[in-house]
Amino acid sequence: MWQDSAMGSHRRRLLLLLAALPVVLVSVALAYKTGMAVLEGETRTFWQALEWASETLTTTGYGADSRWHHPLMIAFVIALQFVGVFLVYMLVPLIMLPMLEERFELRLPRKAPKHLRQHVIILRHGPAVETLIEELVDAGLPQVLIENDDGRARDLLEQWREKPKRYADVHVLNGPTLRVSFESARLDQARAIIANGGDEENAIAVLIARELGFRGKILAVAEEPHHRQPLSMAGATEVLTPRHVLGAALAARACPHLRPRVDGAGQLAPALEVAEIRIHRHSELAGRTLGEAQVGRRTGATVLGQWRQGRLDAELTADTRLAARGILVAIGETGALDKLSGLATDTSKPRTSGPFIVAGYGEVGQRVAQVLRDAGEPVVVIDKDPDLPGVDRVGDVVESSLLETLDLDHARAIVLALDSDSATLFATLVIKDRAPDLPTVARVNHASNLERIYRVGADFALSIAQVSGQILVHELTGRDTLAFDAQLKILRASAVNLADRALSAVDIRRASGCSVIAVEREGRVIHQLDSEFTFRGEDFIYVCGHRDATEKFSQLFGAPGSPKVTES
Repeated sequence: MWQDSAMGSHRRRLLLLLAALPVVLVSVALAYKTGMAVLEGETRTFWQALEWASETLTTTGYGADSRWHHPLMIAFVIALQFVGVFLVYMLVPLIMLPMLEERFELRLPRKAPKHLRQHVIILRHGPAVETLIEELVDAGLPQVLIENDDGRARDLLEQWREKPKRYADVHVLNGPTLRVSFESARLDQARAIIANGGDEENAIAVLIARELGFRGKILAVAEEPHHRQPLSMAGATEVLTPRHVLGAALAARACPHLRPRVDGAGQLAPALEVAEIRIHRHSELAGRTLGEAQVGRRTGATVLGQWRQGRLDAELTADTRLAARGILVAIGETGALDKLSGLATDTSKPRTSGPFIVAGYGEVGQRVAQVLRDAGEPVVVIDKDPDLPGVDRVGDVVESSLLETLDLDHARAIVLALDSDSATLFATLVIKDRAPDLPTVARVNHASNLERIYRVGADFALSIAQVSGQILVHELTGRDTLAFDAQLKILRASAVNLADRALSAVDIRRASGCSVIAVEREGRVIHQLDSEFTFRGEDFIYVCGHRDATEKFSQLFGAPGSPKVTES
């Protein structure tokens, strides 16, 4: 059962006070009337005694009746005066102030708008759904966020109200029970439910939704992989374990043999892949412009964008400078990407034989170590818990005594799979101070901290929000995002508006900010395109760029009546 409204509690207290007040006044008045008669030998009427009791308890002072002589009577009056002061001080903070705060505080919605149709219901906001919410907003899909905690719900409501108008269809809902909240969220009109609470709460939510007759898709985000089957038995359509996927992705970013290839790139051509490649500060590419580096001519790979301190530049020109420690997003055949990786590496100090260091041996760290060991790579695991099996060094990764036992100069890379972003940030600073050239891969919980982690020196950083967001978007819409970050998209569109025009004449990159990476013609994909390549009306074109650039491409080159531009 969720918490009752605080407003109702304050009202009940006020009603009890109002009901008790006449009883207290009459009792004090009768006691005073009796005391004056017995102890002082003076007669007071009931109304005179009632007036005195009111003046005393409210601390407003006395009129004519302000003289007493008997010690017991004086003690009685003094005691009543203190009681009156105490009641006034208790009334204001315990009842009046909370009521005023509730009265003027932002009221929490109890029901979703009646116009909602085909919306997504999200149980509990958190890192796992941050990217999903942004993606759904971009797709124009309305959302209802169910949050049981009043304070958290109020914070979310204020947060969405401060955002641009395109967030107008993100609604926050706060209800007394899960059942009531689902009914108030217009469950019968929803297209899907995302259960992002704890595993136990998710199971209850799935059962309640099915009991209410919901037959749509329910995606449950599980904290523990072994809870997948129980959640499926409860009625979840899919059970996702993003931490498990995050661990594999971090391992792939750390190990050259597991170079991060983006799932789905094989749709363009069997040998065509998208990869992210770090530019070492001592490599021949660092500091040169894209034109000077002649990447395409020398390797056959196409550079789609460049990450620098957590920001993606997808609008590249020949004058774009390749930043030391930047990350190139490139597409090409395996051999071409290997050549580009060779150019971006510091050949004077190769790291080919040392171990991979994994700091933090929770669920994510265990998955990182497992993937690396399955690939035949040596791994050294660090964790504070001495009872965890598989830990090689016990302690904190920022401790000097522990770091001295590690050969950081020959380690292949370090993966920071720590629980908190603050610990990850500080560990990155410590590692970069001791071994500035050691590739550092960081797990991040909140996407908003990515830029900070990059700024202090991380070479790769990946958040749970990015991983879970892409998985959830794929499950909800069937779309494949061909990048590790949702900002970079590969789109497939009809080329009917480009028919009989040469690639050099169109200059798609200059016009829209997108790069042409392949053309589909008569069932085959052509990815080696020269400037004289001429489009046909029946072709499909694959372009890549920032989400804003792909929208601009759709506006400039999308053809009325032709297949809509869709994410491949």
